[in-house]
Amino acid sequence: MYDVHEVVEALSKLSYRDVLAYWIEGEREEAKFYRELARRARDLGLGEELVKTFEKLAQDSLNHATELEVEFRKTYGDVPRSSLPPLEVLPVLDEFERADQLEEILKAAMESEMIAHESYRLLAEKVDDERLKVLYSKLAEVERGHYELLRRRYEELVKGRG
Repeated sequence: MYDVHEVVEALSKLSYRDVLAYWIEGEREEAKFYRELARRARDLGLGEELVKTFEKLAQDSLNHATELEVEFRKTYGDVPRSSLPPLEVLPVLDEFERADQLEEILKAAMESEMIAHESYRLLAEKVDDERLKVLYSKLAEVERGHYELLRRRYEELVKGRG
């Protein structure tokens, strides 16, 4: 497990180019993460709706990474690289492996997205570079959107049980 505060601190010192590379790498990792969650949800028989939600989040992340990489290559002429661990993919998979209830899985994924959202929001407030402020604000909104999708699925689940 890594320390979110350390990642936020490291991100606050990066250039615009490096943050963009970080974001691209993070979106790719997030796509893998949600693909794995979809696989595990299917294997555990947790319902097609959850599997579809995780698959949609995986595809959204992959599409986003591809779009950002095209822009990166156009602007900088090379392949983006980043070694910082992505905030979006907190180690929730271990928790997920032990989870036998859909509710726990959704809560863990929602927590991961909210941590990423809050971290990017704080970074947007912390950095001086205006382009970085905009970039971090966009990242925060992307993660907020993922959180909202998971929250809706969670509310549907709870409502369906009530």
